[in-house]
Amino acid sequence: MNIAVAGLGYVGLSMAVLLAQHNKVTAVDVVPEKVDLINNKKSPIADKEIEEYLANKSLDLTATTDGNNAYKNADFVIIATPTNYDETKNYFDTSSVESVIRQVIAINPNATMVVKSTVPVGFTEQIRKEYGDINILFSPEFLREGRALYDNLYPSRIIVGVPANSERLHKDSETFAGLLQQGALKENIETLYMNPTEAEAVKLFANSYLALRVSFFNELDTYAAVRGLDTKSIIDGVCLDPRIGSHYNNPSFGYGGYCLPKDTKQLLANYSHIPQNIISAIVEANRTRKDFISEQILSRDPKTVGVYRLTMKSGSDNFRQSSIQGIIKRLNEKGVKVVIYEPMLENGTEFYGNEVVNDFGKFKKSCDVILANRFEDCLSDVKEKVYTRDIFLKD
Repeated sequence: MNIAVAGLGYVGLSMAVLLAQHNKVTAVDVVPEKVDLINNKKSPIADKEIEEYLANKSLDLTATTDGNNAYKNADFVIIATPTNYDETKNYFDTSSVESVIRQVIAINPNATMVVKSTVPVGFTEQIRKEYGDINILFSPEFLREGRALYDNLYPSRIIVGVPANSERLHKDSETFAGLLQQGALKENIETLYMNPTEAEAVKLFANSYLALRVSFFNELDTYAAVRGLDTKSIIDGVCLDPRIGSHYNNPSFGYGGYCLPKDTKQLLANYSHIPQNIISAIVEANRTRKDFISEQILSRDPKTVGVYRLTMKSGSDNFRQSSIQGIIKRLNEKGVKVVIYEPMLENGTEFYGNEVVNDFGKFKKSCDVILANRFEDCLSDVKEKVYTRDIFLKD
């Protein structure tokens, strides 16, 4: 198969690497530096398996900024461009996805497009009404940042949304699912076919449930903190119930990252005129948690607050929508000086007006309180300064 992949973030690059094991893949991105890295077998994002596969596996993978050339001979075009949430419109900005769709229709109308970007519920059907009976499927991704290729090699499930009245697209949906199964290491992968609108809903409801779970344990932790109780003891006792389990249970400064904040807001927008309480509570709970954490820090009356890493979680190089940013903004509003240790940013630069320091020793000495969403061993010598809600903090 000739396959083109538009967008080389976690979703697109992991798809490109997975499929390039057995197919000719041309990956497209607008950032030349990212394209150059991939063509030199280096990953532009932090992901252990992607880095390993690019460096050591035999992949038929070429990256380019020339979308026209990539799409013109493609059997499948996988669209994985960003769909950020527009706070003004209360909707995903799907303009990058729609731009690729128009480009593919103009260059290669016979290609089957597979949208992997997260979109509002009803997007695929809306596109089909707008452009006619085009070849388009929707297949949600369920990937973790920093483990995207691993989650494609060992997927929890494969879901393909396909219009009910198209025999050709049903065949293409089975072919596409087969390509994902062929690239995976896991066998007997649960594979579901459904209407694209239901497939779009699966993605938003799945991520909103994960955000709900994070929020639940954060609120448990808030209760324990206010009452002077041991959070870990309570969580350990709760999570021994096999119906609950021990995943997504470590308190944090709030849920963050590329998916959960925007997906919960989009699902809430899709609930317009539909009765609900829980979905709006998930969104509001994240704000409340950040307010509580900020108040806890302010109660210490710090002169300088240090922020240890902006990244969403350990092992990630992405700090887009990380919960710590909400804490920083709240502290800034109260006039507290904030200093940030983030090796991914240049020393001496600013992040939202706050100084970035890459000298770790200087950083630790200059702060009264150090905020760490996740505790790491390098903070052990200043443990008394560290504020974290991480229950796996080492003694």
